[in-house]
Amino acid sequence: MSEDTRSEVYAELAAVGPYGVRPGHALITMVEPHPGHEYAYNRWYEDDHYYAGAMAMPWMCAGRRWVAIRDLQLLRYPQTSAVAQPVTAGCYISVYWITEGRYDDHMKWTVAINRRLGRDGRVHQQRTHVFTAFQDHEATVYRDGAAGPRDYHALDHPYAGLVVQVIDTDGPAQRARLLEWLRGKHLPGRLAGSCAAMVTVFRPTPLPGDRMAHVKQVEGVDTRLTLLWFLEQDPRERWEDTFTGLDTAVAESGLGRVELVAPFVPTVPGTDRYVDRLR
Repeated sequence: MSEDTRSEVYAELAAVGPYGVRPGHALITMVEPHPGHEYAYNRWYEDDHYYAGAMAMPWMCAGRRWVAIRDLQLLRYPQTSAVAQPVTAGCYISVYWITEGRYDDHMKWTVAINRRLGRDGRVHQQRTHVFTAFQDHEATVYRDGAAGPRDYHALDHPYAGLVVQVIDTDGPAQRARLLEWLRGKHLPGRLAGSCAAMVTVFRPTPLPGDRMAHVKQVEGVDTRLTLLWFLEQDPRERWEDTFTGLDTAVAESGLGRVELVAPFVPTVPGTDRYVDRLR
């Protein structure tokens, strides 16, 4: 006899609640596999966890995985980072969009499924979460206005690179001022003529109390912004003219301090490409 999956409830759930396409929320998770376990970690994530621990869940509508090989890690700054210690830690990052208005629904499922995966021995333990947070969408700034892919396309469009920028402030009021400065002045100017097609801006939300034990509570819930720069070229090709000095620009605004600028390139799903170039 087949297991009762209560399929009749699905029709009821589908008939209520938001079901737009906007990425109202994100899961951003930067992870460091332990030395000697790089291949095993990559195969586990590619073959199982990306799907069972993420994309198969309700309201997680898009996802993409990125990697920083050693030469990309060495471009990161600042050297003393509140996000990554050392700043080169966290060679893989995965980004997922969650449908706007469905955060609570998704969280109920993700907590339950991750408990089940743990019980079933489907969680790779030889890894460290460097920067893992669910985040709420605050803004998207486009280089080309209404032309080109939108933010809901960003994880499916074949972008050649990603730069993750984390900015800390002294409190909620200063963060609100920082967001307005980023959206209205800094990002439009920085994007013009660059290889970045868009920047999405998120703020972290606290993880639930019943999260998995290996995932630490989110820092900077009231003070931090996370920026994702989606690039049409490999970040190494335009690093100097677009991404150096982001810390100086924010410092000069008096509105915050950059705690991480980190470039990545996309992984190739189903392969071990780049695994031998992490160290």
